[in-house]
Amino acid sequence: MKKLPPQDQHCLDAAEGWLGLGDHLSANEELDQITPELMAHPRVLAVRLEIYWKTKNWEAVVHIASTLATLEPKNAHAWIGRSFALHELKQTQEAYDLLLPAKDKFSKNATIPYNLACYCAQLNRLNEAEKWLKKAMAINKHYVKSIAVDDPDLKPLWDSMSGTMWKRE
Repeated sequence: MKKLPPQDQHCLDAAEGWLGLGDHLSANEELDQITPELMAHPRVLAVRLEIYWKTKNWEAVVHIASTLATLEPKNAHAWIGRSFALHELKQTQEAYDLLLPAKDKFSKNATIPYNLACYCAQLNRLNEAEKWLKKAMAINKHYVKSIAVDDPDLKPLWDSMSGTMWKRE
């Protein structure tokens, strides 16, 4: 990845700092000072993605995450973010379709099979949802159990299973 010139790097660092402080507006202002030709730099896009994520601007998240997934196909966050945003936009089938190829690219990332389980549950493909959830648990059981039990996206799955193997102790 090409290095940013010092002034642009300074703006990017400042934007990341503002994000760390929870101030997405100041972060956005810092990014707006970056040389226009460098706005498509993957690191700039990644920070912009975080800004739009925090503001729940899902259309922008889809656009930027798609660009990042193309520029950096090994960036799991881009793949996950794009599909999550599509799901938020009620385009769950497309979210599933675009995340599915990532399962092999990022085989140790529990979020991918977990999100696939959520999308399948919302699409009423409950057997498939259960299989994806089990795959996610095989990667990181503690994490998955801690978030799955209260995830409204999985409610159709829980209802169909009566919560048998997933109930809290």
